[in-house]
Amino acid sequence: MKIANTLVMLDVESTGVWVEKDKIIEVALIKIDTAGNKTVMHKRINPGIAIPAVVTKLTGISNADVKDAPYFKQAAQELFDFIGPADDLGGFNIERFDLPLLEREFGDTGLRFEWKERKIYDVQKVFHLNEKRDLSAAYQFYCSKDLVGAHSALADTEAVYEILKQQVIKYGEGNQEIAVLDKFQYAVHADFYDEDKKFSWWNGKLYPSFGKYRRKWSLDEIAKRDANYLLWLLKQELKEDARKLIQAALDGKLPQRAPAVENFE
Repeated sequence: MKIANTLVMLDVESTGVWVEKDKIIEVALIKIDTAGNKTVMHKRINPGIAIPAVVTKLTGISNADVKDAPYFKQAAQELFDFIGPADDLGGFNIERFDLPLLEREFGDTGLRFEWKERKIYDVQKVFHLNEKRDLSAAYQFYCSKDLVGAHSALADTEAVYEILKQQVIKYGEGNQEIAVLDKFQYAVHADFYDEDKKFSWWNGKLYPSFGKYRRKWSLDEIAKRDANYLLWLLKQELKEDARKLIQAALDGKLPQRAPAVENFE
């Protein structure tokens, strides 16, 4: 592969998927110059908050692994300088997550990471644009057949049933029970409080996942700083558990839940 500009490939692991709140726990950068020479920087980062168990399971990085690692503010300048004036950036799904998270983390230290002014090579975007991932593609992959009558409800339902049976055969390793597919259920990264997922726990506090304070202020902060907003929410169509939670915030009686471990700072 020939490149005209210096290219920095990157990936970050974090305490969760909230760009506005979550913290980086690992950064990997690979810089490739126009001659093809590679330089690598790889750092574990102490997030200053507890790493959720689901993240440890996914990444293999525990609280103990980062206990003695630098905080991002201590590593920021070195990371920033390593990326430097690289013209191009690359990675997987980095436009939606890694780059905005890095921008926010750098910004919290006073550094301006202006990634939107650079050329981005996001391999996930290229992959999804060039390889179909719809029902017809799944039917061809698992059943080796073309889906006739796609977008007919009956044809689609029959195809999904056939795919499901083939998935049990492919991934069951001889076990024909449908339950073998249970291991492929997506892990829930957010710990929602209410049935409609309007509020979720983050680092021991409840945050709204909707509205103008989405993932910005905790409920107790909103109650102190903009109680009228919560009063307005009570007039909207919300389920009873969410309404009771909002009223509890106004009454100063929010449920409490401690973080998994004490903050590192």
